[in-house]
Amino acid sequence: MNLVTDITTWYSTHMTYWSIAGLMTVESSFVPFPSEVVVPPAAYVVGVDASSPLCVFDQYWLNVTLIVLVASVGAILGAVINYGLSMWLGRPIIYKFADSKAGRVLLLSSEKIQRAEQYFNDHGKVSTFVGRLIPGIRQLISIPAGLARMNFAAFLGYTFLGAFAWNIVLALLGVLAKGNQELIEKYNEELSVAILAIVALAIVYFVVKYIVKNRKRKA
Repeated sequence: MNLVTDITTWYSTHMTYWSIAGLMTVESSFVPFPSEVVVPPAAYVVGVDASSPLCVFDQYWLNVTLIVLVASVGAILGAVINYGLSMWLGRPIIYKFADSKAGRVLLLSSEKIQRAEQYFNDHGKVSTFVGRLIPGIRQLISIPAGLARMNFAAFLGYTFLGAFAWNIVLALLGVLAKGNQELIEKYNEELSVAILAIVALAIVYFVVKYIVKNRKRKA
């Protein structure tokens, strides 16, 4: 996609907190744009010496923690756009738009929307957290949340947690892959699966701990 290439080239010399937030807002909305070209490069240049040619437009003052936070705020803004439009337009128009020419240009389809909606229906509110870690669901999970008129505060909370976890994954990828885009694209799916496994184990741990504590209390 030439547009993505052009934006990536522009971003490499305009890497600021504003551009990170802006691009992550786009990525998290219905516009197809890969988050892999936003957070990993920014996280990588943080560790590059300021005298390096990579350090143009003052990237060296970026902080990796703030990169993750700003990217997460951008992701929330994009998700809110999807949530608001879905709630306002309603299911028939959203599905019709997804199958229109404009929808196809944005890589949407009624099948993709239906898959995201089914995932939301199967997993409930927590899907807005877990769904942010799943390729193919990540950008669309806020649409069924809007269609279902999910509690907005809960939506924001789960979305932030999911986006924050995913952006930590992207930042780690940027550091470990040393900015190599091919490696980042190769391993981002594996790392998201690893994060999901950790989340699942944490949930199981707390559930078991709660059950054991309850039984001890009753005994």
